[in-house]
Amino acid sequence: MGNLDTRFQSQGAAIPGPGLPGMATGRFGVERAVSVRDIEAAFDLRARVFRGGQRDDRDRFDDACEHYVIRGQNSGAVVGCFRVLHCADGRAVRHSYSAQSYDLRAFYPLEQPLLELGRFCVDPAHADADVMRLAWAEVTRLVDDSGAAFLFGCTSFRGNDPSAFADSFALLHARHRAPAAWRIGHGEAEVLAFDTLPPMQDGARAMRGLPSLLRSYLALGGWVSDHAVIDRDLGTMHVFTGLEIAAIPPARQRLLRAVAAKV
Repeated sequence: MGNLDTRFQSQGAAIPGPGLPGMATGRFGVERAVSVRDIEAAFDLRARVFRGGQRDDRDRFDDACEHYVIRGQNSGAVVGCFRVLHCADGRAVRHSYSAQSYDLRAFYPLEQPLLELGRFCVDPAHADADVMRLAWAEVTRLVDDSGAAFLFGCTSFRGNDPSAFADSFALLHARHRAPAAWRIGHGEAEVLAFDTLPPMQDGARAMRGLPSLLRSYLALGGWVSDHAVIDRDLGTMHVFTGLEIAAIPPARQRLLRAVAAKV
């Protein structure tokens, strides 16, 4: 999550190319990017997905993050990427990407680690369900290895026109607001408060408007802020998205770990 691209949507061998040992399916593999070549490939993909190839997408958070690439097993080409910021405890979220736009003081008392997922994107030419499945398997491993109590980040909706996603935002506000204990405050960014929107008019349209990755988080018990941030730089609107690991239903936790074990 950081920013989760809305266009996200495979059983195994080792993947070619440099990097740390990772996980693989029949067609794709995921690994931590450690070579200059792989990190540059991730940056290039981000520029194409988030900036239309017109501008570089690097920012000051990249040096503090681990970067992961999803690679085609046959071609070796990077088809997806994401970055992870490890926060040692709740106060460390002050240094996260999300803290630029949201007041995250609700997390400060937390003593366990948190993970911020960001710049999650995939090449539109490789919009394969196995890419998402493999990414979730790697994130599950990261959660287990780090002992993280929370995943968090920002989920992006394309464009700066709130009317395009009014029903989706109304649905999120009605059914998926953060619990009172984790209520996310407004930062200094331009915001759209969901309680100013009319009630949802079309449930089917509301669901269609939700990014597929966000639907995955919500299915695991995730929640969102009560407002969206209007990001003029990226040309998006994004909502803070949180997932408390302990709140994931046990059956879904077992399923995630089973997927991770298979790849």
